[in-house]
Amino acid sequence: MPDKTERTSAVEVFKAIGRFFGDFGEAVAHGDLWTRLSLIWMGAGYARRKKYFRAVVMTLFEIFIIWFTIAFGIRYVSKFGTLGTVKPEKVFNMQTMKNEWNDYDNSFQILLFSLFTLVVWLAAAVIWFTNVKKAYALQKLAEEGKHISTFREDVRDYIGKKFHVTLLTLPVLGVVIFTAIPILLLILVAFTNYDQNHMPPTNLFSWVGLQNFISLFGGGSLGASFGYAFVRVLGWTLIWAFFATFTNYFGGILLALYLNSKKTRLPKLWRTLFVVTIAVPQFVSLLLVRNFFSNGGIVNTICARIGLTGLLRSAGLISTSYIPFLSAPGWAHVMIILINIWIGVPYQMLISTGVLMNLPADQLESARMDGASRFQVFRHITMPYLLFVTGPALVTDFVRNINNFNVIYLLTEGAYTTTNQVLANAQAKEVDLLVTWLFRLTQDYYNYKMASAIGIIVFLICAAFTLIAFNRMIRGDREGTYQ
Repeated sequence: MPDKTERTSAVEVFKAIGRFFGDFGEAVAHGDLWTRLSLIWMGAGYARRKKYFRAVVMTLFEIFIIWFTIAFGIRYVSKFGTLGTVKPEKVFNMQTMKNEWNDYDNSFQILLFSLFTLVVWLAAAVIWFTNVKKAYALQKLAEEGKHISTFREDVRDYIGKKFHVTLLTLPVLGVVIFTAIPILLLILVAFTNYDQNHMPPTNLFSWVGLQNFISLFGGGSLGASFGYAFVRVLGWTLIWAFFATFTNYFGGILLALYLNSKKTRLPKLWRTLFVVTIAVPQFVSLLLVRNFFSNGGIVNTICARIGLTGLLRSAGLISTSYIPFLSAPGWAHVMIILINIWIGVPYQMLISTGVLMNLPADQLESARMDGASRFQVFRHITMPYLLFVTGPALVTDFVRNINNFNVIYLLTEGAYTTTNQVLANAQAKEVDLLVTWLFRLTQDYYNYKMASAIGIIVFLICAAFTLIAFNRMIRGDREGTYQ
């Protein structure tokens, strides 16, 4: 159930939206002729108050939106409801006496350019509403006899006290173009039948509503395979994220405590050796480890020579002439977690070392004077302080591990082949995370519709966990405890 802070934030958002439209309504209701004329000519209010530069800018912006709509946007938005109806085919042209391609539709272009047009229209609408409000604000300043800033004063403001607006304009525009639009496109594709059988421009795809999500949760014609695969992959994704996060977290803390101990000899040497795993790129180290633990790798060769492979086979733990470290369910799951510990613990060790150097010395000294044991100091002072400082990073690591593509893909691609036919029908493997399953669907099978549906599920899981975890961690004021 949402707490008071969450409810207050939601209420404030709705109040801000209400104030925005309320101010616009007031401007239209009480504005003079020039303010109301701004509804049609966006530069009217500025021109009346002799702010000619802004009047020209808004007029040019309005002309651009009109031209954009007529020359580009309406062409695609008019087909947005169907995503195209004309398939490509060659038609004999009587004028050129040749077979030529007809004016066919491209469903992906229609979807992408329609989305882009809708985003532009939405931005233009916000600017339009805001422009009328500003025209009304200028009207009130004129009626009250107050000073209306000149162009030079506006320029000084935007490089002075309003410099944050100038500075953030391009980054916000970049976020909209390169982040918001692709995410919205992903969401829209999840409601279509865009796959290898409906690949534009050869074929068209269309809207299918919630059918892809129904199939993902076990319904529809694909439900038997995709529903089964989704449960298996989601379960392993959460198990992996939990163990990958907390084994590295606590392993790094224990290693940092050991290296910071006065009884440890040559701590700098040990710390340097552990850091080597960070210095080597993951791409290189993971591929090498995959070769080491492959069915014919050096580890299996050593195990066979010392008799470990035969011992495991005689005990019924394996049925092959090699140990399937990365090629069989169970074995592969455990090995992936263990290899990730080797990769991730040194990084967490460095973070924990920095935090341990800033432990509140007065609290440690007071605990020792009161006779607290080392374990009690660790439990009641060290660990709470570490969780307080590194808690946000812990949440981030959990979300990152849900989407940890490198470790899973580089360790198992080419080494693991599923024997589960139901999973194979859904193009999934027992060792797949949702993100690697999504990647395989787009790269090898061109099943963009199901990949998009999975992408939305991943986003919802990560967003929900992040919001809940961060809300719990930042609740209250604990900073004074550690100062």
